[in-house]
Amino acid sequence: MIRFFSIRLLRALVTVLAVMTFAFVVLRMSGDPAQVLLGPDVPQETVDAFRTAWGLDRPLWQQYAAYIVQIFTGDFGISMRDRSPALELVLERLPATLQLTVPALLLQLGIGIPAGIYAALHRGSLIDRGVILLAVTGFTIPSFVLGLVLVLLFAVMWGLLPSGGFGTWWHGILPTITISIGGIGILARFSRSAMIEVLGQPYIRTASAKGVTWRQVISRHALPNAAVPIVTIVGFMVGSLVAGAVVTETIFSWPGIGRLLIVSVSNRDLAVVQCILLMIAAVMVVSNLIVDLLYGWLDPRLRSQAAH
Repeated sequence: MIRFFSIRLLRALVTVLAVMTFAFVVLRMSGDPAQVLLGPDVPQETVDAFRTAWGLDRPLWQQYAAYIVQIFTGDFGISMRDRSPALELVLERLPATLQLTVPALLLQLGIGIPAGIYAALHRGSLIDRGVILLAVTGFTIPSFVLGLVLVLLFAVMWGLLPSGGFGTWWHGILPTITISIGGIGILARFSRSAMIEVLGQPYIRTASAKGVTWRQVISRHALPNAAVPIVTIVGFMVGSLVAGAVVTETIFSWPGIGRLLIVSVSNRDLAVVQCILLMIAAVMVVSNLIVDLLYGWLDPRLRSQAAH
């Protein structure tokens, strides 16, 4: 099991390093931060002084080496726009993003998985068809379209909820629904497929033939085995929630990490963008590590393979 975890931990570190490298190179190829922050009318001497002060005049490999050293020493850089530590700016926005992503994840798990399992147990029924229709509709509608439709209906036409802003839990209803709808649809459809596949396995028929009640067959045999592929998709969705908050926070003027990322990209605030992308990559990597550990707990075959 130690070797099993060590290999995945090494892969996780390589993934994070790849994300850091990709973000570093792409950001510096996308434009000169000095021109964006200082404006086009600033004298060239001021631009050169700015680039020298921030180390942008050095060769790319030297900038990259300094960046890697800073990251491993816990220094995530200084914001060129606010002159504040990048990590501090990101952590200030983190609670607002968590106020959206945590309830959205709970909604996805609490609605998507039970709906998919219930549809699988009533395969071919009207309920099953309704779940499939709603699931497909949910994960095919783009989040920005869904958000604008919700604002139009609940804020503009009916006046039931605020169209944007931050302050009360009423402000978080529409953006939370916007983030969670797509994940609910994906989990419902995936859970249904996983459950149907498990119910067709021979050991399910064997358990039923031995006189085990249907409720026990579902709870002791079907659900634990169907949970293995479901856990996989949940691990990917945890990381995608933070990425999905970028569009949603922009639509609803929510002061979270997603909106900070949009502003920082437009201003070429390199340190802040790199810090946010690194955080998103870390969340996805950690969630997938947890998924790998859950695999070993849910499926004994993986534990025996890891032991060998």
